[in-house]
Amino acid sequence: MPTLAPQTFDAFVVSAGFLGDTAFFALGDGTVHLIGAQNHVVQAHKGSVLAACVSRDGRHLVTSGDDGRVMQIGEDGALECLAERPRKWIDILATGPDGAVAFASGRTAWTRDRTGAEKEFPMERAVGGLAFAPKGMRLAVARYGGATLFWVNTAGKPTELSWAGAHNGITWSPDGKYVVTTMQENALHGWRLADGQDMRMTGYPAKIKATSWSTRGRYLATSGAGAAILWPFSGKNGPMGQTPLQLGAMGEDALVSMVACHPDEDALAIGYQDGMVLASRFEDGAERVLRRPGEGPVTTLSWSKDGMKVAFGTEGGAGGVISLP
Repeated sequence: MPTLAPQTFDAFVVSAGFLGDTAFFALGDGTVHLIGAQNHVVQAHKGSVLAACVSRDGRHLVTSGDDGRVMQIGEDGALECLAERPRKWIDILATGPDGAVAFASGRTAWTRDRTGAEKEFPMERAVGGLAFAPKGMRLAVARYGGATLFWVNTAGKPTELSWAGAHNGITWSPDGKYVVTTMQENALHGWRLADGQDMRMTGYPAKIKATSWSTRGRYLATSGAGAAILWPFSGKNGPMGQTPLQLGAMGEDALVSMVACHPDEDALAIGYQDGMVLASRFEDGAERVLRRPGEGPVTTLSWSKDGMKVAFGTEGGAGGVISLP
């Protein structure tokens, strides 16, 4: 049976995950709790942590907050300020190759490389989401009316991907062939980059706040429904004309709030609005309850690199690490 090492915090858990063998919990009160061989509590921001991402090498946590700062935290609790924009809320964040970071506030996005060099990307409308391509310094920016793709280190013309509506989040497929956005309406929109082909994914009863690509990018798992919805991307036309997988259906009153694909296997961790955490296998839909309901909606889920642990957090301040046998 899975074992649970619970934690109780005094604030909303914005993000939970792992830096090596150390679990982290970034909170709405501006602190980051590191729990491992040694425990640390770091005051990363004067206000709230608004966003948090693990670096591509898995060694650091990058956070942003309503104090206008972008901070980097090591497994040992070492804290470094990477960037600062006084009087701005930095609520959108992404980590990229070779220590690169992207962050945004309002109508402006910025990138910072490992040397500290920054580049600014002004937009006509507010930035909704940021994501680096799986390879190379290419940045996708979600915006009203679609998305824009920039080559960070060159002055070439950006690629514009258009679709009416507000796009609030963005992700690249692991093979770099697709870009998919979450929308203000209860839908996803995607583009096949080879030819700009649009892909429309609808039918959700709620907004889609979480997405996760499966190993090798065969499926894109999403929240926002009474089950985790997994769109197939293995064919030539992506999900178009294909029926998505549905995993972890718990009834109409148990909406999925978070999803996290296993790093190596075709399996998924699913978090629900009632606080429950479930694991499910793609092949046959086999399920295992990892945590019983409680303490509000699950707000964050993440697997350890070896796929043997799941870190979670809830809106009510509960968190913990679930170890699998």
